[in-house]
Amino acid sequence: MILTSINDHILSVIGITMYLIIKGNTMTFTQELRQQRWDDHRYYHQNRINQFLHLLSAICFLTSYILIFSNPVLAVMVGWLLAMVLRQSGHFFFEPLVYDDVNQASQEYKESVKVGYNLHRKIVLISIWLITPFVLVFDNTFFGLLSPAANTSGYLDNIAYIWLMIGVGAIVFRMIQLIFIKGFQASLVWGSKILTDPFHDVFIYYKSPYYLLKGEMYDEMTEWYESSMLSPETKAKALYP
Repeated sequence: MILTSINDHILSVIGITMYLIIKGNTMTFTQELRQQRWDDHRYYHQNRINQFLHLLSAICFLTSYILIFSNPVLAVMVGWLLAMVLRQSGHFFFEPLVYDDVNQASQEYKESVKVGYNLHRKIVLISIWLITPFVLVFDNTFFGLLSPAANTSGYLDNIAYIWLMIGVGAIVFRMIQLIFIKGFQASLVWGSKILTDPFHDVFIYYKSPYYLLKGEMYDEMTEWYESSMLSPETKAKALYP
């Protein structure tokens, strides 16, 4: 009786796991990665200043990737204080939050279909990031998780450690959420997209300074909609979100 109950439980777990893995998998990994990148670009990166800030942010993140092996503290500081500030400033201060005529989509719709961190979730994440240095001032062990800092250098080391955990935790937390919302593949695709975004941003936004010098403030997406790099399925989904 006990063995039967255990076997039923194991089969249930396997069934749920398999469901989460195959849930919503109508595209290959590469196709879904391309789709997520395309949706992110067309919905959230129309402003040329935002694109330029993403280019600078990407360069900072790539620098951070290199520094993480030799100077982790500096890598985290570059990642959060430069890369993230530049990136999110573009979204909050320059990207239009009104009806999207290019994609025929409302801001509410775009926020609802955002795979990763939409503006609301970003506000929560940024708030946590900003609060932690002040928490560390009043509790230099951060609730017993860290060794007390003996000097300014130690304090910065502890901040960097906390910020690194916040960054990693934010990615892992959202990936776990996405497993239940969209399936295992969508979660893995999004995690891969986040880690490789700096490389991709340099590739697609390196011309943004040129467009800004021309006085072009917005990307009408014509070049992207007509691009031969997009599959017919992706074009169809882009034109009919």
